[in-house]
Amino acid sequence: MNNKSFSAKYTFDDILVNSVKGKRCKKMAGKFADTDFTVLISGESGVGKEMFAHAIHNKSKRKFKPFVRLNCAAIPENLAESELFGYESGAFTGASKEGRLGKFELADGGTIFLDEIGDMPLILQAKLLKVLQENEIERIGSNKITNIDVRVIAATNYDLKEKILQGTFRRDLYYRLNFLSLEIPPLRERKDDIPVLVKSLQDRFYRKYSIKKYFPDGILKALSDYNWPGNIRELINILGRIMITSKGKVVTMDDLPEFLLKTHHDKNELLKSSMHEAESKLIMDMLIKNNFNKSKTAKNLGIPRMTLYRKLKKLFPIINSQH
Repeated sequence: MNNKSFSAKYTFDDILVNSVKGKRCKKMAGKFADTDFTVLISGESGVGKEMFAHAIHNKSKRKFKPFVRLNCAAIPENLAESELFGYESGAFTGASKEGRLGKFELADGGTIFLDEIGDMPLILQAKLLKVLQENEIERIGSNKITNIDVRVIAATNYDLKEKILQGTFRRDLYYRLNFLSLEIPPLRERKDDIPVLVKSLQDRFYRKYSIKKYFPDGILKALSDYNWPGNIRELINILGRIMITSKGKVVTMDDLPEFLLKTHHDKNELLKSSMHEAESKLIMDMLIKNNFNKSKTAKNLGIPRMTLYRKLKKLFPIINSQH
């Protein structure tokens, strides 16, 4: 099938990682691609689950066959079954006279990607389980069984074990889907990936819009200080906005959104406070050890006596005036 709408767009070359966790995840996904087993990809919204699904298909032996996507959260419950399994002519009111192929038949020989699998209705979960177990489907309004050869990759941002306890996800389907499990860490746990993601977006903006911007180390540090609850999707959106709205070729602190500046400032203040506390403790311990002899304390600390006096005045004004 040459239909571009049923082809995977991304490869592992498009998944940019520099962090230990990112590299480990990408390596594991590459191993999964070499098999034909079902994969369950989990991770927060915006971490790149769909990109991994594309890459797994494009590295697999099915890469020249269809890659069919279905967002389980975007399909109304009353249409979900016909979307997945198709229907015969006149199967229900409003049905096409020619009938319709479902996503599984369209994906025959290739891969079906079931995004947001945690939102699939329970009644449909039972039918999906049967398909996975028997490799066959039955269209709505048909008595004919159709054999299929489809690899399933599913993705979710839910804790499916929690949904099992809530009674909204079938335990047997979970274990059928979770043969190979790929958990993608959130961006806050792999901040070493941020510089390579920034570089990639810089290059893309230059190629597409002839916009060239530079992000100095200080700006990259500010970006890394933020926890990115929306993950890579949020990072890309914010970077795009910065590159469009920043005035000069070099991005400055003035170009950053307020929430990034606040996080960066708060972390710097926390760091200063921690350093202040550590320095205070070191000087006080040395003063006590030397019975508050400042000359000896300065010598032990390896700093000029006047430097110690200045620090004491700043850190311990009361002690300094008394000793």
